[in-house]
Amino acid sequence: MNPSFSADASASPSSAPASPAHFLRAVLALGVGGFAIGTGEFVIMGLLPEVAQDLGVSIPQAGHVISAYALGVVVGAPLLAVAAAGWGRRALLMALMAVFALGNFASAAAPGYVSLNALRLFSGLPHGTYFGVAALVAAGLAPPGRRARAVGLVMLGLTGATLVGVPIAAWLGQHWGWRAAFVFVGVIALLAVAMIRRDVPHIPAAAGASPLRELGALRRKQVWLTLGIGAIGFGGMFSVFSYIKPTLVEVSGLSVGHVPFVLALFGVGMVAGNVVGARLADKALMPTIGGLLVYALGVLLAFVPAAHHWASAALGVFFIGTMVAMGPALQIRLMDVAGDAQTLAAALNHSAFNAANALGAWLGGMSIAAGLGWTSTGWVGALLALAGLGIFAWALADARQADGAAAPR
Repeated sequence: MNPSFSADASASPSSAPASPAHFLRAVLALGVGGFAIGTGEFVIMGLLPEVAQDLGVSIPQAGHVISAYALGVVVGAPLLAVAAAGWGRRALLMALMAVFALGNFASAAAPGYVSLNALRLFSGLPHGTYFGVAALVAAGLAPPGRRARAVGLVMLGLTGATLVGVPIAAWLGQHWGWRAAFVFVGVIALLAVAMIRRDVPHIPAAAGASPLRELGALRRKQVWLTLGIGAIGFGGMFSVFSYIKPTLVEVSGLSVGHVPFVLALFGVGMVAGNVVGARLADKALMPTIGGLLVYALGVLLAFVPAAHHWASAALGVFFIGTMVAMGPALQIRLMDVAGDAQTLAAALNHSAFNAANALGAWLGGMSIAAGLGWTSTGWVGALLALAGLGIFAWALADARQADGAAAPR
C-alpha cells in the first residue's frame, strides 16, 4: 500500500500524542493564533469605505490592500517555511505570530496608501507558514486516528473569526476608526504568543531538517496535484462569495441592511463545514476529498436558481460556506505525500487557497463584465469544481500507477 494513502501516517516524527488536557490546551493556543489571523485577514473587507475616506483614495483602490495581504500569504508561505526549516516548531510559531502582531500594529500607524499596502503585504507573510506548522504540531499531538480533527480545531480559530472576531473588529473600526481594528488584531496576536509559549510543548525540528530538504517537496508530483486541487477546485467558493453582496441586492431583492445577517450564515457554514469535513477526513481521506468536490459542484450549480429569492439565496450562502470542509482534508493529504519536507508542503496549502481566492474572484468578475449576470459566478464556480475533480482523478491515477510500479513482481 502506498504510504501516501495512509490516514495514520506520521505527521511529525519529532512529536508524540499528548495527554487529552495538554492536547486541548495546545490546540486552543494554536487556535487563538488562527483567530487573530482570520480576524486580521477579513475585517478590512468591511472597512474599505473608512480606509478610502481616511487615505483619500477610491474604494476600489482601497481594496488593493486585500490583494496586498493575499500576495504576502502566497509569497511568505514557501519563503519562511524553507528559511526556518531548522527551527523548533514552538519557537517558529511564536516568531511568526510576533511578526504578524508587529505588522498589524504598524498597519494601524500607516501614514498613507502606499505604506498601508506594503505593511499589509508584510502582515500576510507569516499566515501560510503559521497555519502549516500549527497543523503539523496539532496532528503530531493528536490521538491516533484524529489528525484531521486536530487540524480542524486549529482551523476553527480562522473560521470562528468570521463569526466573532471580524464583527468585534469591525465595530471598533466603525466607532474608533479603522486603525483601531488592526490594534485589536495585534493584541490578540500577542496573546497567542503568550499562550503558545505556555501551552505548546517544545518540538525540535526533524533530524536533518534543512532548506534544501524542504525544497524536495517540490519534486513530488502528488504535492503539486494536491495543491492544484486546492488552488482550482476551491476557487468556486470565492467566485461566488466575492460578489455575493451585489448578487443578494440586485438578484435576490434583499435590502442592504439585511445583507450582514446573510453573510453571518456564511460564517456559520464555514464553522460547520470545518468540523464535519475534519471528521470525514479522519474516516476516509481520499473519498472525502473527492466527495467534497462533487458536493461543491452541486452547491454552486444550485446557487444559480436559488439566488433569485432571498430565502433560498441565504440558504445557498450557508452551503457555500460549508465548502471550507475541504481545508483540513487537503492539509492532511499534503502531510501524507510530502515525505520529509513537511513544513513547506503544509504551508503551501494556504498559498493554494489564496491562489483560489484570486482565481475565483478574477474569473467571476470576468463573467460579470462579459454581461452574463451576477448569477453567472455560480456557473464559473461549478466549472472550477469540475476542474478540481479532474485533477483529483489525475492524482488517483498517478498514485495507483505508483502503487503498481512499487508492488513486488
